[in-house]
Amino acid sequence: MTKEELIDRINDIEWEDFEAKEAKSELPKNIWETVSAFANTSGGWIVLGVKQNGKKFEISGVDNAEKLEQDFLGTLRSQKFNEPVDAKSMLYHIDGHRVLAFHIASSPHKPIYYNNPQNTFIRFGSGDQRATNGEITAMFHNQSFGIKSEQILLDSDLSMLNEDTIRDYRNYFKLYSPRPNLIGNDIADFCKRIGIADNEGHLNYGGLMCFGKEEWVRRYVPTFWMDLVEIPGRSVREARTRYTYRIPEQENLWEYFQIMIRRLRLIVDTPFMMNDEGFNVEDRSQFKILREALVNMLSHFDPFSTIHSCIHIYTDRVEFFNAGGYPVPISQLGNHLYSNPRNPIIAKIFRLVNLSETIGYGFDMMNEWKEITGNDVTFESDICTSTVTFWLDSDRVSDRATNRATNRATNRATNRAEGDNTYTDATDKVVSILKFCKEPKYRKEIYDLIGVTYQQWNFKAFIEPLLLHDYLELTVPDKPTSPKQQYRTTKKGLLFLETI
Repeated sequence: MTKEELIDRINDIEWEDFEAKEAKSELPKNIWETVSAFANTSGGWIVLGVKQNGKKFEISGVDNAEKLEQDFLGTLRSQKFNEPVDAKSMLYHIDGHRVLAFHIASSPHKPIYYNNPQNTFIRFGSGDQRATNGEITAMFHNQSFGIKSEQILLDSDLSMLNEDTIRDYRNYFKLYSPRPNLIGNDIADFCKRIGIADNEGHLNYGGLMCFGKEEWVRRYVPTFWMDLVEIPGRSVREARTRYTYRIPEQENLWEYFQIMIRRLRLIVDTPFMMNDEGFNVEDRSQFKILREALVNMLSHFDPFSTIHSCIHIYTDRVEFFNAGGYPVPISQLGNHLYSNPRNPIIAKIFRLVNLSETIGYGFDMMNEWKEITGNDVTFESDICTSTVTFWLDSDRVSDRATNRATNRATNRATNRAEGDNTYTDATDKVVSILKFCKEPKYRKEIYDLIGVTYQQWNFKAFIEPLLLHDYLELTVPDKPTSPKQQYRTTKKGLLFLETI
């Protein structure tokens, strides 16, 4: 903070991250409350040598800046606080006075308190408030996320996995992962290579939640559950009915993802535009942003909290709600590469099949929503919860989102192909499809080529994933599931053919 910036801040009484104290010759007694508050929220500046007169502030200066600095920084490193507090100091000379300022960084080891946990403070507006027991518990709880998801269950084994789910993911992995060396010889080998099981076949929490059978998931994680609700209005009060769709409970996280991503696909625009070759192609950028938001929610959700993760789809917005605050202040999101998911195992599961961005680029992608749609995206967070909201054109979405037939899309078990034979030569089929579709082809022609029946499950297995990953595109503006629709290999798909 420069001298000019400091003077500007003193003249501005709205100080969420700025606290001025007189401190002529000794440290104020309540300074440690502000240290705790800044460290437990988004960080901020403590400025000594500024006196308040009513609603105005004036520079009064400090007498012994060197001693005050040593006393302050020394206390932050002492046993007064439960964890060392990161701070940097600045000395300013203003109108013949010396002003001492300290920047307190947001701590990665919350809660930060002095003497005992009851002296935990958080910042609200321009003041410090003592944290409630619930907020203190939430901060302690946040520290155990990653450790918990990677923890091995010593009494577990691979039989606790849902065979259909792990097979489905493994086949998806065959098609889209940039790490084909991890596929392994069988399911057991695959689970070890992707990090959800140890050499003895014991599962970790992350692997069980992603692919486990319902009975085992709920035995080890009784609070495992998430929700997606479509509400026909701009609020619950405005809606004619409470909701028009609510996701049924699923066995594991991968099953939740499959249904949620299809519901989100129904509510966004996929406008068509002319490409360089004169074909109409579908712009899937809105869908990709919502997919990134979904994966971000799943990578940071708290399965052990009584606050459940939920997607609320209103007619004018989509809200992704999670338990727990963001790991960094909102102001820093997107400003630098930061990747610290609360559930690193779960984040890795999605990253391995190219379903999420890496090293912090996800927030940049979500911020592109306004550029693409002209509507805002907002991020909110406190100690206990966080919400990302994507605003839509008002009252334009509900019919698309709520009136389509969804039983087949939401009940994957009844449509899943028997056994693993459908996918044993998955990569060969993908190559055949992409080569075949260098010129536009009807869906039936594609099925005849690869020798599968003409049914909805085959669309999901072979064509829909290629659309999602931009290897294949629609060539005329029509529904993807229309039998008369034509498909054409994209530039990305052609590049893929050149690399194999």
